[in-house]
Amino acid sequence: MADTKREIERKYEAGDRDGVPDLTSVTGVAEVAERGLSELDAVYYDTVDQRLAAASITLRRRTGGSDAGWHLKLPVAEGVRDEIRAPLSDTVPRVLTGLVRSRIRDAALAPVVRLLSAREVRHLLDADGALLAEVSVDAVRAERLTTGGGTAAWTEIEVELADDGDPAFLDKVEKKLRKAGLRRAASPSKLARALAETAPEPAPLGKKSGKSKKHAKGAPESGTAGECVLAYLRTQRDAVVALDPAVRGDAPDSVHQMRVATRRTRSVFRSYRQVLDRAVTDPIGDELKWLAGELGVDRDQEVLTERLTTHLDKLPRTLLAGPVRTRLRTWAHARSGGSRRRLIAVLDSKRYLTLLDTLDAVISDPPLREAAAKEPRPVIGKALRRDFGTLSDLVLHALDTPPGTDRDVALHEARKKTKRVRYAAEVAVGLLGDPAKDLVRSMKTLQSLLGDHQDSVMTRLALRDLATQAQAAGESAFTYGVLYGREEQRAYWCEEALPETWETVERWSREVRRTR
Repeated sequence: MADTKREIERKYEAGDRDGVPDLTSVTGVAEVAERGLSELDAVYYDTVDQRLAAASITLRRRTGGSDAGWHLKLPVAEGVRDEIRAPLSDTVPRVLTGLVRSRIRDAALAPVVRLLSAREVRHLLDADGALLAEVSVDAVRAERLTTGGGTAAWTEIEVELADDGDPAFLDKVEKKLRKAGLRRAASPSKLARALAETAPEPAPLGKKSGKSKKHAKGAPESGTAGECVLAYLRTQRDAVVALDPAVRGDAPDSVHQMRVATRRTRSVFRSYRQVLDRAVTDPIGDELKWLAGELGVDRDQEVLTERLTTHLDKLPRTLLAGPVRTRLRTWAHARSGGSRRRLIAVLDSKRYLTLLDTLDAVISDPPLREAAAKEPRPVIGKALRRDFGTLSDLVLHALDTPPGTDRDVALHEARKKTKRVRYAAEVAVGLLGDPAKDLVRSMKTLQSLLGDHQDSVMTRLALRDLATQAQAAGESAFTYGVLYGREEQRAYWCEEALPETWETVERWSREVRRTR
């Protein structure tokens, strides 16, 4: 088992100071309580090529102190990390290995650094005796555990905010520390400093062998269309890798965000086929489609159930007939197609890890086509015009189609194309500035409108299914009919709003074309 704790802290260089200044004058502090000295022994694990350290992730096995065990720290923001803890054991706990799987892939974890710390702890308490923050003075000795490594020693001061504390309190403490001459530590963590200060001496520079190259094989020239597209793809690849632990931990919205990153990547492969060879990227796109499908096994059903539940909550009691909520719960459970265990198995699968390796390879050694070496504006603009033209045909066809199933299908196809054009336009934001931003924003509005329409279509199908089941069980179908009628009205509103929304999209599309 493992538990997670949000850690908000700041580190300071102790320099020649002996301890910390008096902090009783900090606003809100009523008492500074001494908590004694602890001896901590921590061994940090990483791959041979330090993949975790490169991502500012730390994994350690620590003894001593009040929280002995395994600690995995994942960065959230500057000075903020999520610490996942697991009980002490001789080997890295499987649950923690899983949380770094997207980083390490098939590489082994091994000890890289050992830190011995003498920690002097003080608690900053308020007038009620509640903890505001913990202040630690750490005398650290670092030892590199790999061949050729050295040792280092330093002292630092760490201020960690109490659980559910106000981060603004750390500003008050810092103001006092700065007045006393203390400064923020240059390294974000003890491990980062230890790796830097205990690194093996570099080998003497010798005679260069082979031909030097200005660029790695397949790398695009600076300022080209290839560089522009690859920068966007790199961001999406990084998002998939970084979201992996959140998806495993069932963090809110994490599955949705990972699906979006996979869709963005796949869409850009298709939109910028003049930049990247589709013979290479199409198979990767197929694997991304597989991953998005696996991520959505239960996601779409959860969204649909949540929509129905929300609409039920808004109905007056007089419109609730029969065991509607019980029927909805039974229906939702029966349609649930996956489980957390299934999703974790996908993320641990060879297929998924191979996909991550393939994304790395296509970014580091991209299959560039001739257009990749050209100026980005004409290439990006041409791709946008082509995609937008297709979208325009789909939207106009949907508007000309009489209401009914055929129009619903046409609007759904337009919605899928809208996503692709939006993602293609996102690539252009750095090049075209505000016009491209406005186009992306208007495309997002269009996507939301068409998405609401499609949600209404799917919700009405679900309501028909629920009503059929209710009638077969001798229950009233009245409430499902009420909800069905309201969904029809929502779809009608979406269709009524479409011409004006599309007009706005077209206007910003013309603005983008003028900037090329």
